[in-house]
Amino acid sequence: MSALTWAVAAVVTDDTGRVLLCRQGRGERRYALPGGRLRPAENPARAALRDIRAETGWDIDLVDLIGVYHLTGPPGEATAGRVGPLPDVLVHVFRARAAGVRPAADPPPGCRLSWHSPDVLPEAVTPLTRAAVTDATAGRSGVLRDVPCVPDTVDAPPPSATLPAHEGQPPADQGGRSGTGQPPEQRGEAADSPLRRTR
Repeated sequence: MSALTWAVAAVVTDDTGRVLLCRQGRGERRYALPGGRLRPAENPARAALRDIRAETGWDIDLVDLIGVYHLTGPPGEATAGRVGPLPDVLVHVFRARAAGVRPAADPPPGCRLSWHSPDVLPEAVTPLTRAAVTDATAGRSGVLRDVPCVPDTVDAPPPSATLPAHEGQPPADQGGRSGTGQPPEQRGEAADSPLRRTR
């Protein structure tokens, strides 16, 4: 049995109904919902507010809980750079609205943010992102769903790669870093963490 990781994410919308997505790192990584891991004994709602502000710079208003999504990797299958199966990830996904028309803070570099119509998501999105946005658009709450975790097939940048600095892009495309604003290695999170690849 694999380890269980508790995480949070949110389908954050603006006044026009667009959804905020993050594309981590360089290259053609998949788009994902903003979020991160829970700290020990942390309330999921509080974690969502903290993680999303740290990753994106946006303050959000939580509306409700869309559902709890259980992500599992293929049993017994190892991925490059890992030993053993991917850990299970249990994600509390909230429905949220952006508070204001601009981020409250400049996000740190590392995550390319962009707004998308929920009806026309990019092709390269994580399975969790597609499932949660579909449930949110349909007005569902209290969903309990298993989501197969499919790792990125695109090579990740080496750990020593320098991420591009934030250059004051407009709100529709800003950079940020997940979790606490620190690189994943400083947060004890592997650069190829399934949480970063499946949100």
